[in-house]
Amino acid sequence: MRKYLVVVDRNKSTKLIRLAHFLIDKIVVYFIIFAFGVMSSLLFRLTGNDFFLEIVQKMATVGRVTDILITSSIYFVYIFFIEYFTKGRSLGKYITGSKVIGIDGNEPTFKDYFIRNICRFVPLDILSFLGENGWHDTWSETRVINIKNYNAEKQAKSEIDDLGKKEIA
Repeated sequence: MRKYLVVVDRNKSTKLIRLAHFLIDKIVVYFIIFAFGVMSSLLFRLTGNDFFLEIVQKMATVGRVTDILITSSIYFVYIFFIEYFTKGRSLGKYITGSKVIGIDGNEPTFKDYFIRNICRFVPLDILSFLGENGWHDTWSETRVINIKNYNAEKQAKSEIDDLGKKEIA
């Protein structure tokens, strides 16, 4: 169990901003799928190899449940790796000035990112934001914060803590 910092909760991104993250990142995933189709077509025209084109054609004929599973899996891979390698920031979070951090104010671990993103497969996870925190935030002990506000509050607290300390020049 991590130590819970109140400063993290005070600077959480709003639900509207979180919705913007979701929509922007979904658009990116759909763009990736579209780009895969375009690249498959180009490879077929250039090389005559229809391996990737057949994948695209099979994906176009799958049922609704299979389509949801494929799209969710691509979304999982995209979000998991981009958040892990950019230290908590997907494209949607970059645009809105947000970041994923642990409830203790530290950067989440590989395990935290994995738990956070595997929880997205839970049906109705998106509706969990009607409460205080989303399930994938609660179960992974992470929060999405507004970086600018969070850093400003941490800086102000640091400056207050440093008052009265002797400075050595």
